[in-house]
Amino acid sequence: MTPLKLLLVRHGQSVGNAAGRMEGISSTGLTALGRQQSQRLGQELAATGWHPTHIYSSPLRRATETLTALGQGLGIPTPALHAKPSEGSAESGLFDSVNLIAKAGVAVDISPELSEYDAGLFNGLTWAEACDRYPDLCQQLETSLDWQPIPGAETPEQGRARAQRFLAQVLARHGNGDRILVISHHWLLQQLIAGLLGSDRAWGLAMGHTARFEFWLDRDRWEQPGVNRLNTELWQIKRFNDCTHCLETEFQN
Repeated sequence: MTPLKLLLVRHGQSVGNAAGRMEGISSTGLTALGRQQSQRLGQELAATGWHPTHIYSSPLRRATETLTALGQGLGIPTPALHAKPSEGSAESGLFDSVNLIAKAGVAVDISPELSEYDAGLFNGLTWAEACDRYPDLCQQLETSLDWQPIPGAETPEQGRARAQRFLAQVLARHGNGDRILVISHHWLLQQLIAGLLGSDRAWGLAMGHTARFEFWLDRDRWEQPGVNRLNTELWQIKRFNDCTHCLETEFQN
C-alpha cells in the first residue's frame, strides 16, 4: 500500500514578519531570506525525490511567493513575483507560475480556506501600533489569557471550521499514492494539525518559516471505525516541525 502523503509547510519569511507585524489576512512579499528558505525547501524535496502531485496554497502574497520560489527550487522555471498586489503584475505573475507548475504535471489550487487568521483591526499592525491606536483593548488582552473578541476578527471556532473544511475537501479529492503539498500560515497550520490528529483543542507550536510537517495515511481506511484507528502502521508522522533547511538560527512566530 502506497499511502497518501500530506506535507504541510509554513510560508517563507515575509517583510511583515521581519518587521514584527501581525499580518493576518494582510500580506507583504517575501524577504530575500524568505525566498532562499523556499527555494532551499524545493531543492531538498527534489533531491530526496519528494515530487508533489498536487499543491494547495493560501492566496496571501507571502504564501504565493513561497509557492513560486519553491517551484524554482523543484526545477520548475516559474517567474519571480516582485510587484505589489495593487500594481496588478503580482497576480499576473502568480497566474503564470501556476500555469507553469501545472504544465510540469503538478495540479495547483489557490485556496482561501488556507488564509491566515483574520485579526480584524489588528491586521498588518505591530503590537506597538496596536497599543497606540487601541490602548484599552490591548490592555485587556495583556491582562488575561482568556480569549477575547477583537473587532472585525474571526473567532477561533470560525478559523477551526475553515481548517476542517479544507481537510475534508482534500481527503474527499485524493487517495493513496497522491503527494499533497500545502502552503499556509502559522495559526492556520496549528488548526490543520489538530484536526489531522483528532484533537479537540489546538496546541501552540513555535514554527520556523518553511517548517514542514509530513503525514502519511491510508486514505482507504481513514473513515473506518475499529481497531485500525489505533494501528500505527496506517497513520505515521514522518516529519514534525522540520526546519533543517530554514536558514534561521531560531524559530520566529
